[in-house]
Amino acid sequence: MGHLTPCAAPTLAWAGISVRRSGQQGGISAVPTNQQRRASAKRKLERQLERRAKHARRRRILLIGGGAVAAVAVIAAVTIAVIKNTGGDESSTAAATTSSAAEATTPPPQDATVAPLPPFTPSANLGANCQYPASPDKAVKPVKPPRTGKVPTDPAQVSVSMMTNQGPIGLMLANSESPCTVNSFVSLAQQGFFKDTTCHRLTTSPTLSVLQCGDPKGDGTGGPGYQFANEYPTDQYPPGDPGLRQPVVYPRGTLAMANAGPDTNSSQFFLVYRDSQLPPEYTVFGTIQDDGLATLDKIAEAGVAGGGEDGKPALGVTIQSVLLD
Repeated sequence: MGHLTPCAAPTLAWAGISVRRSGQQGGISAVPTNQQRRASAKRKLERQLERRAKHARRRRILLIGGGAVAAVAVIAAVTIAVIKNTGGDESSTAAATTSSAAEATTPPPQDATVAPLPPFTPSANLGANCQYPASPDKAVKPVKPPRTGKVPTDPAQVSVSMMTNQGPIGLMLANSESPCTVNSFVSLAQQGFFKDTTCHRLTTSPTLSVLQCGDPKGDGTGGPGYQFANEYPTDQYPPGDPGLRQPVVYPRGTLAMANAGPDTNSSQFFLVYRDSQLPPEYTVFGTIQDDGLATLDKIAEAGVAGGGEDGKPALGVTIQSVLLD
């Protein structure tokens, strides 16, 4: 990306380890009293808990030393690189991503400790000053930037019908959470910017399952000639918060913006068809309706052209229209 059957929440391999009980030990007593029975049971429980904790610690250390490091490396090298909008460096980034993906013959296990998207808390200046400065790259289609300054956050949701050659993809835009992003998307849609554009990238890895669209050039390098700042969920973290670099779950049905780094949103967006893990630096601006998920499932089932987990979808996807309902 320029940089999105639900996937069940991943679990750590060491979670829920059962501990075998060893042989019981007991004193010699013809008729143990209730107090003795309780004391004996307590000692057994304490020994069991101690053994369980010891096994869990040992297992956890082994997994952290092996699988977790590999998982972090693969997520950093593959997932973030895949989502990023590469701009003029598309070819070099794509080559690096392909190399990293090829080396990762075994996909990293999903991690139950990956947090969900943070709850949305509106700020006092939400939508108060939307700005769309020129981007380094020129527009690939004639288009006017959206209106700047204060934009409305009411209605809270905006219904949109996106028709593709593979079927309809209904969208519900979150105008009360990411109004500057919705303002841009609606402006581009009304100007016909997305008409006859292709969805140029499909990813099918266990931790990243999205379809990316919104580039008239069809190669991940095109845009409208302007860019704008991140909104939800990035705006739920203080600037510089380490949490911005930790993956969270972007759930199935999420509509989010691709980017080339913080505050470089333009026209490219991605549709999440299976729970995916990404740092919270990709603006969520809506959800995908049931008809859209059915269309995405069909596209995902056909896979990536030529095989692999990242590339053009085997079923070519062209956006025919994007209309407000």
